[in-house]
Amino acid sequence: MEQENLNQNQTLENQNSEKQEGEKKPLDLKQLQYDVIQTLKTCYDPEIPVDIYELGLIYRIDIDEDGVVEIDMTLTSPACPVAGSLPLEVERKIRDLPGVKDVIVNVVWEPMWNKDMMSDVAKIKLGFF
Repeated sequence: MEQENLNQNQTLENQNSEKQEGEKKPLDLKQLQYDVIQTLKTCYDPEIPVDIYELGLIYRIDIDEDGVVEIDMTLTSPACPVAGSLPLEVERKIRDLPGVKDVIVNVVWEPMWNKDMMSDVAKIKLGFF
C-alpha cells in the first residue's frame, strides 16, 4: 500500500514537472525592451564614437507578445559606408537576446536624420554643446 502511494506521488510529480516545462512563461516585454535598447547601445557607426541609439538612428522599437522585434532605423546619410552592414549587425545582436523569436529591421529615410535627433549625451560627447 505504501509503495502504491509512492508510485502515485511520483507520477503526479512527473506530470506536474512536465506541465511546467511545457508551459510558456509570459514574455516580460518591459525587460525585453530594456535589453533591446542596451544591445542597440553596443552598435556603432565606426566613423562616429557614439552608439546608434544615442545618435538618434533608432526611430521605433516594437515588440509583440510572441517575441517578434521590429525596429525602424535610419543612417546618417544614404551614402553611409555601413549601410549594408549596420542593419545586419543590429538584426544579429537583437536576435541573440533571450525571448526574441524573430527580428525585422527596416531602414527608413523619413524623417531624414539630423543632429537634432541626437541625445544630449551624444551631443556632449561629440562637442555640440
